[in-house]
Amino acid sequence: MTHSQSRLSTNEIIENLEICPGYFRMRIACGSAFQDAVPGQFVMVRIHGRATPLLSRPFSIHDLILQPSGVVAFDILYKIVGAGTEKLSGIPAGDRLDVLGPLGRGFSTRGNYDRIHMVAGGIGIAPFVFLGRHLMRQGIRCEQLSLFMGGRSSGDLLCLDMFEQMGIGLHKTTDDGSAGQCSLVTKPLAEAFGQTKPDIIFACGPTPMLREVMKLSRQNDIPCQVSIETMMACGMGACLGCAVEQAGTQSTYLHACVDGPVFDADRIVL
Repeated sequence: MTHSQSRLSTNEIIENLEICPGYFRMRIACGSAFQDAVPGQFVMVRIHGRATPLLSRPFSIHDLILQPSGVVAFDILYKIVGAGTEKLSGIPAGDRLDVLGPLGRGFSTRGNYDRIHMVAGGIGIAPFVFLGRHLMRQGIRCEQLSLFMGGRSSGDLLCLDMFEQMGIGLHKTTDDGSAGQCSLVTKPLAEAFGQTKPDIIFACGPTPMLREVMKLSRQNDIPCQVSIETMMACGMGACLGCAVEQAGTQSTYLHACVDGPVFDADRIVL
């Protein structure tokens, strides 16, 4: 999916549900522009007809809703963190959003993979429902997939029921020990390498977590793709506000909205 294939449209909200305190899943009607969307891509969203917030907000495509006719809707997952997401949480079904997308480069899932580890921190879980379904449609079996998910507390571990329904193995951690192992999510990930090393790691979450995942992947010689979390104002590479340092060069930068948000771990410096 390239930017020339993405389009700006005004789309109807089908539902906007609070799934955990402070976390919402919104389903948005869409058309054929999303037929070839891939996990890791994102959309820029703005409330239609509102003067504020002025700028669109980026959200990972959380899931695609498929009918025999094709893709009819997509989901986004979001956390209330400021005025923009606060307003978004109050928009009812039937209202409309201005949507630009799908945008960016997603996860590259074509390969001879026998075992895949996915690593998510907090709201970084957002692209993994789509990724899990996508991999399984490509023929990957649920027992080949492991998801390591971490949060501050049990209320930050999202979509557990969806992953359990898919049959994906879950490794849960929380900072306060209220669910799963009381540790950083990278601890059980590192421990798992001692049992069976995966063929690839897909990760999304806060930058400190991604740094540690990238370090572990280098130490164990495991290919790794990371989806970075960064603010984007335009989503099209015009504002240059989402720069990320390119590895192996001096003062050379890539941009998350067009070169990412998914990067091979050896391509960037975080």
